[in-house]
Amino acid sequence: MSRPLYRGVSGIRIPENSYDYTLDSDSQYKDKTDKEDFDRRGSSNHNSPLLKPLRLLFSPSPHSKYGITENGFSSDPFLVGTPRNRHQLVLFLLKFSLVFIIILALAGSFWWTISISTSSRGHIYHGYRRIQEKLMLDLMDIGEISYAPSRMKVLDFCSQEFENYVPCFNVSDRLALGYSDGNEFDRQCDHEPRQDCLVLSPVNYKIPLRWPTGKDVIWVANVKISAQEVLSSGSLTKRMMMLDEEQISFRSASLMFDGVEDYSHQIAEMIGLRNESNFIQAGVRTILDIGCGYGSVGAHLFNSQLLTMCIANYEPSGSQVQFTLERGLPAMIASFSSKQLPFPSLSFDMLHCAWCGIDWDQKDGLLLMEADRLLKPGGYFVWTSLLTNTRNKDIQKRWKFVHEYTENLCWEMLSQQDETVVWKKTSKKNCYSKRKTASPPPLCGGGYDVESPYYRDLQNCIGGTHSSRWISIEERATWPSRDILKKDELAIYGLQSDEFAEDFESWRTAVHNYWSLLSPLIFSDHPKRPGDEDPQPPYNMLRNVLDMNAHLGNFNSALLQAGKSVWVMNVVPTSGPNYLPLIKDRGYVGVLHDWCEAFPTYPRTYDLVHAAGLLSLETSQHHRCTVFDLFIEIDRLLRPEGWIIFHDTVPLIESARVQTTRLNWDARVIEIESDSDQRLLICQKPFSKKQAK
Repeated sequence: MSRPLYRGVSGIRIPENSYDYTLDSDSQYKDKTDKEDFDRRGSSNHNSPLLKPLRLLFSPSPHSKYGITENGFSSDPFLVGTPRNRHQLVLFLLKFSLVFIIILALAGSFWWTISISTSSRGHIYHGYRRIQEKLMLDLMDIGEISYAPSRMKVLDFCSQEFENYVPCFNVSDRLALGYSDGNEFDRQCDHEPRQDCLVLSPVNYKIPLRWPTGKDVIWVANVKISAQEVLSSGSLTKRMMMLDEEQISFRSASLMFDGVEDYSHQIAEMIGLRNESNFIQAGVRTILDIGCGYGSVGAHLFNSQLLTMCIANYEPSGSQVQFTLERGLPAMIASFSSKQLPFPSLSFDMLHCAWCGIDWDQKDGLLLMEADRLLKPGGYFVWTSLLTNTRNKDIQKRWKFVHEYTENLCWEMLSQQDETVVWKKTSKKNCYSKRKTASPPPLCGGGYDVESPYYRDLQNCIGGTHSSRWISIEERATWPSRDILKKDELAIYGLQSDEFAEDFESWRTAVHNYWSLLSPLIFSDHPKRPGDEDPQPPYNMLRNVLDMNAHLGNFNSALLQAGKSVWVMNVVPTSGPNYLPLIKDRGYVGVLHDWCEAFPTYPRTYDLVHAAGLLSLETSQHHRCTVFDLFIEIDRLLRPEGWIIFHDTVPLIESARVQTTRLNWDARVIEIESDSDQRLLICQKPFSKKQAK
């Protein structure tokens, strides 16, 4: 044990002649001899590699061995008396402290290593992975900067003649090849050359008015129609439209122009209902409107929570589909000709055809069989045509064929008033075995009756009878209860209740996050558009929504439960699992589609395009197209100032962000969670000044 330090000693000066101790020669010789012996004995230890560090740390100063000072006086090595002694003490304490800290650090590190938990290791792993990802992204950024001048060239605009361009529909070329009988309207994408350019907006294009104002008023410059085409349309259409220099007004809700209201009320009475507001109670939710005019029937029925999908042939000008979409209502290009529509069997509660131009008596009833395939058991078919009420003998023969053929399809004619007839499809399968006709349309076999008809040839048989979804519309829950499927209903699609509920909850959270991110972007960058009034709450930022990978349809459901006044086109890619029958049975609209082909609609259709997991799905397939081809198609579908949301893995999102530079999209990458491998890429299509010229 060291002696205590004496206070005040270091401040005393000791004169050299204040001591009278002397050393005789014998004593000095003895000390010298002992010192040499000690050095010889310790020389081997000094050379030891193991003891050398300790010797360096703890060996005393050469001037103070054995307590001999440089003046020859004996002293305590711990006694602070001179500056040199103080220096030796400080060095000793520093050396001792260093060794102590090293030992303590090693011990602590060892203890931390053996006591770390599994969750802690997970955090370390995620942190390490995040560092790796950050490094990868930085390298990608460096690569983008290095190669941007050579490969990131912004695409040019297409010529003005392509402003309403719809790939896969070229009626004039097909007429030149000799196609007729409606086949010229078929969709053909096999040999369509790709357009590597961006579709221009029409001259004087304007952003559509916000819903619900946009339902009744659209800009003339946004659609391809002339005043003469409006005036040459049917009397009912002219009564519902008013054209001026800049706008087209649809006045179907007016008391003075109530043709649609009277018409829908008439249909309800023919079914046996009090009015159209009782369609929901009768099991009707989704309606396929064939040749929908300008969407006025769907616009009126929307107020009764009915969802009407408009389909019509491709038209180079005056398009019914383009008008309907511009009004913020569901629509797509499709035709009853030689191909099945890309909807599963038993998809709609009602089919409506008012002066739709379909000759149901042609092609030996094939078109009526396709209508039957799409109709749910117990559903309604409404047909308004001159063929149903005429004295012309030739036309009467055509009407007789339709009347008899519908009996063979097990349709019951409920009522006929003037030119309108309403049938009800049977909900009992044994009806087909009780038919009296000698040669009725046969039932499709199991191999032909499939749930994924993607533009197949029309089948000469009755489809849907083998489906486990054969449930009458009266037996299904009415809307909105239909949206929440029961356990036994989910089992039809191979789903568990917990799985379905978890998926919906994740999308409910996602929709909340989307809106939280989009709201400040929209109303900070564009608090109001030129010429618009200040937006009043609730802000309806979006109306037409395209979900490119709809899965179970829970994105659509979450939007509605959040009170968003939107409709969603639920697209189920042909490259993934087919849950479109589930989406249809929940009361939504949707379609099968191959994203290596153009979507059957006109340019500038949607306010929001949502793609969750689509890039992962498409890149995992060996397709004939690239991801950039998909981006060009999205740009065609999106309205100026419209939004795109990609939700996918980090590498795919970063790759997508690089591609957006070629489209001149305003892109923002958003991290979801610190330990997640998912990212959001939110982009906006600009309203280019070049487009407005």
